[in-house]
Amino acid sequence: MINEIISEINGKNIVEQLKFFAEKFNGSIVFSTSFQFEDQVITDAIFSNNINIEIFTIDTGRHFEETYKTLNKTINKYKKQIKIFFPDYQLVEELVSKKGPMSFYESVENRKECCNIRKVEPLKRALKNKKCWITGLRAGQAETRTNLHAVEFNNEYNLVKFNPLIDWTFEEVKEYIKNNNVPYNVLQDKGFLSIGCEPCTRAVKEGEDIRAGRWWWEDNSKKECGLHLK
Repeated sequence: MINEIISEINGKNIVEQLKFFAEKFNGSIVFSTSFQFEDQVITDAIFSNNINIEIFTIDTGRHFEETYKTLNKTINKYKKQIKIFFPDYQLVEELVSKKGPMSFYESVENRKECCNIRKVEPLKRALKNKKCWITGLRAGQAETRTNLHAVEFNNEYNLVKFNPLIDWTFEEVKEYIKNNNVPYNVLQDKGFLSIGCEPCTRAVKEGEDIRAGRWWWEDNSKKECGLHLK
């Protein structure tokens, strides 16, 4: 099936590709957004063309204020609904009560535990019974993403995963944002090129790669939260 899909979307632009996926997986397709440049490109393509794809986001409870403002600006611009998924409050309460609010700084295991509770568990609920998951991943974002493909089968969630921007450059993404007047997170003008939870994100320094500001105290090979691992 993957090869057939690749053949069908070959040569199509992003809007045409999204329309194809929406028709093929009608009613069982979702797009996950964190309101970064890449995600805003896909959101604009979906909402501006009234494509039947549900958009959702995961509110970890630790986002920057600017991220919430981007959510609000996006809703106001497109007048469309974005579904919000929160972590299981009991799991959050247990973690913070047992280990405190900053345990993720202490070890990679603790950080992944926090990511699993605040991100992965809600994602599993968001993807339940879905057949296709669209993301804003790009190969140029990180070493851990260079082996990704535009269309893949995700065994963990048993669905097709579509990464329409996988081969886009960062410059192409920014050009789309500018040309289409797409709302974006203003932190990205201040060196925050990859934005996650506030305690785990800093601005990128000159010469660093895009995701260097995420979990900056860890080795680059470990810098994934678990949402997109194969």
